[in-house]
Amino acid sequence: MSDQSRRAVVLVSGGLDSATVLAIARAEGYACHALSVDYGQRHAAELEASRHVASALGAVEHRQVHVDLGGIAGSALTDHNIPVPEAEGQGIPVTYVPARNTIMLSIALGWAEVLGAQDIFVGVNAVDYSGYPDCRPAFIDAFERLANLATKAGVEGRAFHIRAPLIRMSKAEIITKGIELGVDYAQTVSCYQADQHGRACGRCDSCRLRAAGFAEAGVPDPTRYARKNDA
Repeated sequence: MSDQSRRAVVLVSGGLDSATVLAIARAEGYACHALSVDYGQRHAAELEASRHVASALGAVEHRQVHVDLGGIAGSALTDHNIPVPEAEGQGIPVTYVPARNTIMLSIALGWAEVLGAQDIFVGVNAVDYSGYPDCRPAFIDAFERLANLATKAGVEGRAFHIRAPLIRMSKAEIITKGIELGVDYAQTVSCYQADQHGRACGRCDSCRLRAAGFAEAGVPDPTRYARKNDA
């Protein structure tokens, strides 16, 4: 049971990782205020998934904030003229969204200060991931320092903590943890080009990482695919 005096803001995208983080925060006794960001992502089905995830995992509140990152484009996830890659490549992929996690954490930080919450949970991972620079431990540490320098609460001694419990876990470990905590992964959407019904392509980087995680964990993959594939 959550303690209403012990609040946390949890970033919930609707994907596998953020669902697991919400379950972890709830298991730790936090009253979870779930936050999703509509940033113009092409896989908008994840936003519908976020509502189901937040409800199923007992968030006390779920809010969705709109930020038009499509206005600056620069990513296959926000610019439909840039195709989502379906083969493994080198370096940081075009699915990287410039400043996305910085912006999302900033919004979460603002809401946390309003709520009087000192903990912000985010599902970044630096093991089985696409190599995004804003998923690394160094980024999380730096943002926590910023949070405590840039806010009234931080200056007055009510320190913020950026919690990234998955950051050093493999995808299989994340899935195993989520299953233990009752996460229904059939409700989640991870695919970068999921259709309007939330069905996955099975070919993008996110789909490959997700499928490999279920296989390694020895757990049946509940992902709904748009068509048969070799993923």
